[in-house]
Amino acid sequence: MKKTRLDNWICEVESLPELTREGLERLQLRRLNETLARLKARGGVYRDYPEKLDNLKQLETLPFTTAQMLGHRPGDYLLTSQSEVSRVISGATSGTTGPAKRVFYTEGDTEHTVGFFAAGIGEMLEPGEKCLIAFPFTGPFGLGDLIAKAVERLGGIPIRAGFGQSWGELTALVSETRPETYIGFPVTLLGLARMYPARFPIQRALVSGDACPAGVMDALEQTLGTRLYPHYGSRECGLGGAVTCPAFSGMHLRENHIIPEIIDEAGNVLPEGEYGELVITTVGMEAMPLIRYRTGDYTRFLPPCPCGGVTRRIDTVSRREGPFSMEALDGALFPLPGLVDYRASFDGCLRLDVRLNPNGKEEGILKTAQKLYPNCAMLLHSRPALLTDRPLYLGKRYVTCGS
Repeated sequence: MKKTRLDNWICEVESLPELTREGLERLQLRRLNETLARLKARGGVYRDYPEKLDNLKQLETLPFTTAQMLGHRPGDYLLTSQSEVSRVISGATSGTTGPAKRVFYTEGDTEHTVGFFAAGIGEMLEPGEKCLIAFPFTGPFGLGDLIAKAVERLGGIPIRAGFGQSWGELTALVSETRPETYIGFPVTLLGLARMYPARFPIQRALVSGDACPAGVMDALEQTLGTRLYPHYGSRECGLGGAVTCPAFSGMHLRENHIIPEIIDEAGNVLPEGEYGELVITTVGMEAMPLIRYRTGDYTRFLPPCPCGGVTRRIDTVSRREGPFSMEALDGALFPLPGLVDYRASFDGCLRLDVRLNPNGKEEGILKTAQKLYPNCAMLLHSRPALLTDRPLYLGKRYVTCGS
């Protein structure tokens, strides 16, 4: 099997004749020390950190950065002038409390993101093919726009669907443009496929923006008749963090720009194969590099990939959400063929607001949810999904809790 496009991209942007594990780790250490020197000169939140480390293992001795810290004084993490900032992403994400985080990017940061996106998208997109992009388009440096640039760089044709359209608007756009590929939230794609009135033209998909449990993955792959390309990213790692290769066995990390660790609850670094929280040090960011940032995402490192690629891989990523897991609910419910979408909330009773296509049966939804949480009171409200309906989550999926 040929090596990943990600390996080739790293060689290109880092001017390396070939990519080896030893060479990649030398690059990481050099870039880490360059970042530490910049942080020391800045005199901000990292002013007490060392200016240089002798090896990557010493990174484990440094304190963690948290989402709460970013929300408190985000400007203290900025290493460039405001005039060099081309993009700021601000706002709270699901599972985050306290002040909203703000993450800054230079034009160089976003160019690296486009290159990384192109490396991942290139595994599924052929020149001349159309790609439906179901992410927000918020300007020249927004997520949807960066993905569109990557698609165009590969010789593809971006179809700018955006996010939040009704099922009718999406099915009309797909009927008109007949895209071969898709990039966006996984549940949106599954709902679209189940609402589509004819043979679904989308053949391949890079799914991102939210967790993709096994049940959702299986349902999507059965619908498309092919494997999916999951992607992991966050605003803190420059929107792009890890992509799937044709071996379909985990996601390869963007290790020229990210030094990853997996830690346990006490903050101890875990070995390969053990599940824990993903921690990232973003040595490739110009505007806002972060040292040992705790992502709140849980995964594990996988052994070397069958594709022969050099970069480390992470397994499926999940979040710890409290008494009810949206990922577990999605994984259990979406294999039921008639489910288009649903919303979950809890106020002492787990309430499921469900949208079904003509093949859907309310009884199957409730029975499946009760098997997952047998000691919980539940109420289910269902109705047929309409073309005027929109996806019930305009962002990450989570269980809304109230009193």
